[in-house]
Amino acid sequence: MINFKQTQFFIFLCCLLLTLLPSIVRGECTCEPEEEDRNKPLALKYKFASIASILVAGAIGVCFPLLGKKVEALRPEKNVFFVIKAFAAGVILSTGFIHVLPDATENLTSPCVNENPWGKFLFARLVAMTAAIGTLMVDVFATSHYTKSQLNKTQQGNGDEEKTGEQHETQIHVHTHATNGHAHGSVLLDPSASANQLLRHRVVSQVLELGIVVHSVIIGISLGASESPKTIKPLVVALTFHQLFEGMGLGGCISQAKFQSRAVAIMALFFSLTTPVGIAIGIGITNTYDESSPTALIIEGLLNSASAGILIYMALVDLLAADFMNPKLQNNGRLQLGAGVSLLLGAGLMSLLAVWA
Repeated sequence: MINFKQTQFFIFLCCLLLTLLPSIVRGECTCEPEEEDRNKPLALKYKFASIASILVAGAIGVCFPLLGKKVEALRPEKNVFFVIKAFAAGVILSTGFIHVLPDATENLTSPCVNENPWGKFLFARLVAMTAAIGTLMVDVFATSHYTKSQLNKTQQGNGDEEKTGEQHETQIHVHTHATNGHAHGSVLLDPSASANQLLRHRVVSQVLELGIVVHSVIIGISLGASESPKTIKPLVVALTFHQLFEGMGLGGCISQAKFQSRAVAIMALFFSLTTPVGIAIGIGITNTYDESSPTALIIEGLLNSASAGILIYMALVDLLAADFMNPKLQNNGRLQLGAGVSLLLGAGLMSLLAVWA
């Protein structure tokens, strides 16, 4: 099983990205930036407001599905949870296709970047495709590794189970007659099936958060480095809703993964802080960061492309396909309709935010 050590390693990778990205994107500018209205004091006020707004929205979004432990309607086995998760999956899918991938393409085809080779091939789509395939490989290998680990633990315990098998069967037989057969069904349950499903949820939640963190850091730095109030104002609104909806999707995955409380708190806190920390980094490097620098454009374009591939794969395969093929949804026409409408609504609303962003 994925334990707290794997979660710590995942957090370490994300922190390393936060540390290295600002230094990577610095570079000498060979392309003149577009003229824009600059007002550093007013822009700084908007930036501080954006930190508070995005932090609160992200925290609410990621914690909302986690309330299932206290609010029965929000538990993973309830119909409402399927509808909410479909909405959030639509948001994540739209984020990859409508927000992140076009930005990556724009970065890598900018006139500030050398035509050869960046302008002669669709590198953004290539990297996105490669990232999606890489995510599949990570998904498969991680699941395979921890499934084998769990199987070995089960086999080691078989000896003890065999010793107590006859006594256990006798106890079950007596109990079965006492309860008119109701206990018989519980004996046939396969604990390995639920363990494998739990494992899938844990892999999905961590890979999804990694994809979200990458583009959240980039958009945070971009907002923090801007000195134009006209650019920042619409971004604050867009990113606030973006973090709220995206947090709901991630929170749903974390809820299904059933991590220990400490790991849940760390993952939720890390998601909530990623974009605000990116904004703070952007504020700190305003004088040295140049968004039109070829180095910055290439690095941001490649990272955004990889992030888009991860998000698109996770939304389609691990969120939508897994839920829409779930027997509970397959056998409930109303739930299918509700989840479908919720999916379209989430994707549509997130696409509309592209107008503000």
